[in-house]
Amino acid sequence: MVLRGYVPTSEETLQTLAALRLQSLNSDFSTHAPFPRLEELFPPHVLHARLPPPRRQPPTKCRGARLRAGLLAGGLWGQALAKQRAERDQRLRGRLREEGASTMAAIVEKWKLLQGMGRPEAMAAYVALVREWPGFGSTLFDVDLRTVRLRWGRGGGQPWQRAALTPLSLQSPVGAGPQRLWLGIGAKAVSLYKPGEPEPLDSFCYGRISSFGASDSSTFRLSVEDRDLLFETSQVDEIAQLLNTYLASTGARRPLRPQEPATSPPASAPTALPQGLCPTAGPWQHQPPVGSFHS
Repeated sequence: MVLRGYVPTSEETLQTLAALRLQSLNSDFSTHAPFPRLEELFPPHVLHARLPPPRRQPPTKCRGARLRAGLLAGGLWGQALAKQRAERDQRLRGRLREEGASTMAAIVEKWKLLQGMGRPEAMAAYVALVREWPGFGSTLFDVDLRTVRLRWGRGGGQPWQRAALTPLSLQSPVGAGPQRLWLGIGAKAVSLYKPGEPEPLDSFCYGRISSFGASDSSTFRLSVEDRDLLFETSQVDEIAQLLNTYLASTGARRPLRPQEPATSPPASAPTALPQGLCPTAGPWQHQPPVGSFHS
């Protein structure tokens, strides 16, 4: 999860985790110790994020100019563009190698500070650092939040209404497409994260979940009190099975079948939250220095 970018933290902490992994694998620093590849120690996407974004070519407004550009693309002009792209890619690869070498050097310096730490201590220190993230222990799924529907009643026995509204905590720009999120399924709650952000946008105790299921093969529905959240995902079955397992283990309510339709609680009887199912987690800010792991 660390290497895939599912543990959001600073580069300094990621380097510390890499050094602890080296200490666990190879014991104390030695020039003769086998070195894993950098991508086996450090998230590759962090290095790629340092590279400058590719420059976009301005759109050609004139139809005639577009036609001339199309004709030239197959001739000398096209060859020149291909050469420019190759040179740019070569520069980016060189920059990536430089960033990788700089990061590996920083990791090795932190590894040298761990001299004398045994493998069990290195593993314990590694897990202790990762556990500081409030989402530790959750299974994260890449999902696209397609829409959020709010339900309400008018009283007097009127049926509940639905509207395509989005709460402030999950609001997207007008006209934007689905919002890419992490759906975290934990033992005590379900949380939604912006990728790379340590604090959740929202968290739902299992006592607040009224139903869930598959709207179709690629759409997962989660009904939380007065909201229906629809996610696009390729892992509908895996999410539903994990939710069923946690609901059964908490005893918060009868496990819901993935195909069970959403049910709306009456407006006069809000769902009570079971005690102890949604502990409050503080912000993940503590980043101890490397040398603090020694006893």
